[in-house]
Amino acid sequence: MLDPRHLTQRVATHGPYIRVVTAEVKGSAPREVGAAMLVWLDGQEGTIGGGALEYEATQAARAMLNSDQRSKVTRHPLGPNLGQCCGGAVTLVSERIDAHFLSTLPNDLPFARRVEGSADQPLGMTRDLAMARGQGQPILARLEDGWWIEPVHQSQRALWIWGAGHVGRAIVDFLAPLPQFALTWVDTAESRFPDVIPDAVDHIPATDPARLAGHAPKDAEHLILTYSHALDLALCDALLTRGFVSAGLIGSATKWTRFQKRLAAVGHQPDQILRITCPIGDPRLGKHPQAIAIGIAAKLLNEKAEHASRGTLTA
Repeated sequence: MLDPRHLTQRVATHGPYIRVVTAEVKGSAPREVGAAMLVWLDGQEGTIGGGALEYEATQAARAMLNSDQRSKVTRHPLGPNLGQCCGGAVTLVSERIDAHFLSTLPNDLPFARRVEGSADQPLGMTRDLAMARGQGQPILARLEDGWWIEPVHQSQRALWIWGAGHVGRAIVDFLAPLPQFALTWVDTAESRFPDVIPDAVDHIPATDPARLAGHAPKDAEHLILTYSHALDLALCDALLTRGFVSAGLIGSATKWTRFQKRLAAVGHQPDQILRITCPIGDPRLGKHPQAIAIGIAAKLLNEKAEHASRGTLTA
């Protein structure tokens, strides 16, 4: 899935690089169509899987960076020559991502581009683009007659994480690489955040986070896990007043019983208070920060899958 914002950020950080994406799969293969990695001269990000396949593609991408070639299509049987036993075959599209490429991105994404040969854009691809732009029909990634088209990442779930302690850091580590989440991370001071924060995460030091919560988007999801019970309570109060899609609070059953009484005392109705989930995560996994983060991430991803399967997902 093409993510223009992420591509732009990486050009700003690393300069030109090669994006390698799985365009076709036949038989058994390490990754699905659309799996991608970014390769620059002294590093890379993402994976197309396969060990030897990825190593070979990475070396070819760096060689491409040192050439004038802007795009190419390569086909790889996954057999003894690559030291793999998948038995299938993979076609890769490699494209140079730089200021020139970014300038070709139209406002009415998605878009198709020629990556191999000289054929005109296939009529079926032209039709699919028109349907996507005019009627919002989904685009399926495919390579056809040397032209490559894929979905464009646009919609994200706004997730606000309140607290940069051990659990907050573990959650961000798990969720930041996932393109479906737009993460906003809040704590009371810059010093409470780690030295390195993923580029995709907006972090906000706020002296009074509860005041900021009063301005959060009403379609956001929230995870409250600060260092202070008083701050947690203030955030619950502010978010119940503001409105939200979902909210989770870290804590024990005893903490939640106490919070329910205090939130009711300041005027919140019981049915609204119970929209907050406490405790969060999966207690069966234990209390280690990474275990809590795994439980939370699984719940968020399962919720999306369940809603999507019922056709009811709105955010």
